[in-house]
Amino acid sequence: MRTNNLHTWLIQARQRLSAFSETPELELQVLAAHELGQTRTWVIAHPALELTYQQEGRLNAMLDQLIQGVPLPYLTGRCEFFGLSFHVSPQVLIPRPETELLVDTALQWLKDHPHRRCVADVGTGSGIIGVTLAHLVPGVSIVATDISAEALEIARENANTHQLEDRIQFVHGDLLHGVSAHFDLICANLPYIPAKTLTKLSVARHEPRIALDGGPDGLDQIQRLVANAEQWITPGGMMLMEIESSQGESAPSLARKYHPNAQISVQEDLSGHPRLLTIQWN
Repeated sequence: MRTNNLHTWLIQARQRLSAFSETPELELQVLAAHELGQTRTWVIAHPALELTYQQEGRLNAMLDQLIQGVPLPYLTGRCEFFGLSFHVSPQVLIPRPETELLVDTALQWLKDHPHRRCVADVGTGSGIIGVTLAHLVPGVSIVATDISAEALEIARENANTHQLEDRIQFVHGDLLHGVSAHFDLICANLPYIPAKTLTKLSVARHEPRIALDGGPDGLDQIQRLVANAEQWITPGGMMLMEIESSQGESAPSLARKYHPNAQISVQEDLSGHPRLLTIQWN
C-alpha cells in the first residue's frame, strides 16, 4: 500500500491541524520526532524519508487526538521544563511556563541562604519543582508530597531519570500532614482554579481535576497549607505558592490573616499577572 514521505505527511497534516492549533507546524514536527525516535531537527532535515504504513497510521491516529484537543505532551509522554525533560501522563498536570517564576525565586532564595537546604515540594505532581531544584542546587534535600499515588510514581520516575532519587524523599499524603520535618523553604503549586471557572476551561477536559480544582474561590488548598505553615517552617523560612491571576489580592489577604508579622508579597509573571505568593518569616 502506498504511503507518504515525511514532507507530504507534514503538509497534509498541517492542513488538518491549522484550524485547531496556533502552532501546527511545531506540534507536527514534535509528533513526527516522537514516532520516529529522532529529534525535531532531524525531522526537518529529512523531508524525503518514506514513512512505513504502520508509522503513517500511528501518526494519523495521534493527529486525530490532537484535533480532538488531547495535549501534545500526553501523546509524546514528554515535556520540557527549565531545560530538563520530564515524563508526563494524564495522571499529572502538564508543566506550565508560569511555574518557572516559582523555581527562579526559589533558586535565588537558596543562593542567598547557602546554609538553608531543607525544602518541601507540596503537591509535586510530575516532580518538576523538586527535581529541578535538586538538579541545580548542590546539597539540597527535598521532601516531595502528593495526594495522588499515580502522580508520585511519575515524579519518582523523573527523579530517577535525572539520577536524583537519593536527594528527594517522596511522601504519599495530603499536603504536609504526617510529615514531622521542618523546612527552610516550602514550595507549592496546589490546585488554585475556582470551580466555576474550571468548568469553562478546555484544560479540564484532559488534565486531572484533582490538580486543578481549588474550590469555590480557588483558595481551598492554599488556605489549608497557609493556615498550618508554622508547623513545618523553620524560623526565618520562606513559603512560595503559585496562585491564579485573579487572586492577587485575596491570596495575600489570606496569608496576612494567619501570619500578620510575616513579610507577604505577590510577584507578577512575564505577562504582568499576579502569579506567586511569597511569605517570608522573620
